[in-house]
Amino acid sequence: MGQLWIAGCVVIVTAVVLASLSLRRRGSMLPATLLGSIGLFLLVTGWLFAVDPNAPKNEAIKTGGLAGGAVVALYALWLNDRRRRTDEERQAIETRRHELENARAEHDRSRVADERFARAIELLGHETEQVRSGALHALAGLARNRDEYRQTVLDVLCAYLRRPFRRGKSDDPELQVRHTAQLLINNLLPGLRDADAQHHVLNLTGAYLEYFDISERQVGTLLVRGATFSHSTSFRGLVVHGDAYFTESKCKGRLRLDNAVFHGKAWFSKVDASEGEVVLTGARFLGETKFAGSTGLGRD
Repeated sequence: MGQLWIAGCVVIVTAVVLASLSLRRRGSMLPATLLGSIGLFLLVTGWLFAVDPNAPKNEAIKTGGLAGGAVVALYALWLNDRRRRTDEERQAIETRRHELENARAEHDRSRVADERFARAIELLGHETEQVRSGALHALAGLARNRDEYRQTVLDVLCAYLRRPFRRGKSDDPELQVRHTAQLLINNLLPGLRDADAQHHVLNLTGAYLEYFDISERQVGTLLVRGATFSHSTSFRGLVVHGDAYFTESKCKGRLRLDNAVFHGKAWFSKVDASEGEVVLTGARFLGETKFAGSTGLGRD
């Protein structure tokens, strides 16, 4: 029995060498673990026999078995931890792959959207009214599908309405295209119930507006300097979160501002309403307001 611990030492050394080779070759550690377990069993059992020859043999064997089993248990824990880390690495790689695929798909969608936008802008200069109207609808559809384009599309629609225009017959095709642009602006602006909506800028400086209606909508800044409001124009219940500039605009019909709310500056200087009517009933001005030099601007 005294030679057991010597045999155990030899087996343990062999297990260490085998484990080293397995690590270098990235092979399985199971053979080295089993050898190490056997070697530790022999070492502990032989040492107990050598220290106390009169001790019960079954107790020495049990203690050696526990020592050898501990090696196997440690190997099992190490193996589980290794599998867990491998799974985590695999999951991280899979997540990264999905992120790359999503980024690639988003890039493709952005590229397609940019191409649609550029094509629609090009068609706005087409000589045929139907084509121009279709281009406006294409832009509005793009803004609805991709919110980051909404302000840009609103800028384009406003720019179209700022183009020089001389009013002709009521069935003028260009007038119908302009009415389409006005309707699309109304459709793209958030309603009063959209509490977290983005506040967009409308720049209609010098625009000719006929039957323009953005009632009960929200805007950020409203620029209608020098604009012409023909027939009926409605800003009824409109909420302007920024500044509003009506300076030097002309009202040649009915301009409704009843129940509108202006949070910032509201400039009505030099507004000419001598040929029309401006309704301001219930309008609230929460910021600085100017009506200097305006004509025919009643507060009914």
